[in-house]
Amino acid sequence: MLSIQNISFSYLKQKTIPTFSLALEKGKKLAIIGESGCGKSTLLKLIYGLHDLDEGQIFWKEEEVLGPKYHLVPGMDFMKYLAQDFDLMPFITVAENVGKYLSNIDKEKKQNRILELLEIVEMTEVANVKAKFLSGGQMQRVALARVLALEPEVLLLDEPFSHIDNFRKNSLRRSLFKYLKEHNITTIIASHDENDYLSFVDEIIVIKDGKQVANGSPKELIANPPSYYVASLFDDVNEIKASYFDDNSNEVLLVYPNQLYVVEKSKLLVTVSQNYFKGSHYLIEANYEDGKLFFVNDEEIEVGNVVCLKKK
Repeated sequence: MLSIQNISFSYLKQKTIPTFSLALEKGKKLAIIGESGCGKSTLLKLIYGLHDLDEGQIFWKEEEVLGPKYHLVPGMDFMKYLAQDFDLMPFITVAENVGKYLSNIDKEKKQNRILELLEIVEMTEVANVKAKFLSGGQMQRVALARVLALEPEVLLLDEPFSHIDNFRKNSLRRSLFKYLKEHNITTIIASHDENDYLSFVDEIIVIKDGKQVANGSPKELIANPPSYYVASLFDDVNEIKASYFDDNSNEVLLVYPNQLYVVEKSKLLVTVSQNYFKGSHYLIEANYEDGKLFFVNDEEIEVGNVVCLKKK
């Protein structure tokens, strides 16, 4: 188990992580999400041991994670951390970068391991190309293969697909998380893109200003977001009074665009102001008595039209 016990951290006398605790069972997959600058990357670095804690302790099983004060080379052997900078050696090949830390005692075994990893990240065709000739997305995939090479017990991923083309992301995500599940590797991913983690993680932790503000399974947090901030990390979200939906309370509801649909008659009348084509549907922007909202529709609706909306 990964156990994080009341840790805090300051950067330049500014409290970046005021307090944070976590217990994550072996093999589980966790996403840490939040707005830019909220402390996601800092948390991953603390878990890996790249910074010294102000307070608290971090343990993997019975071993304490210690920072630079205690290690000449920061980081823990049983963990691997994929940062947003890839740190590849530019003048050696892709295969050599991936196999850099693998043993040379059994060269055939090493070569087979390199090929296995390159297949996972879909990079076998450039195995003999020097890293300096790769695109940013290709470098990111090679860096990902390299952190998997030594079969870490814990894997920390910081925006691991951010430079990769959209057409390749989906298959790469599926391939990677399938591998991580098969090898029972405890994984923490920090990402802005919900497609990176929603289908793959067991739990999500939401942080703001270095503090945990929500946690739960992907389904739980999307179905019942505790705040506008949490809901907005998954999709556009509307704040609409419950009274528009035949509810007598004064509660303000958090409503995703796909929870609204057009009907012949309702209390919620809106005037269409813009249509955004999304491939399988249209995201429609509209104005109403209390401001602006978004809903989805199968077809485009002419700007200026007034329609009625209900909540699913």
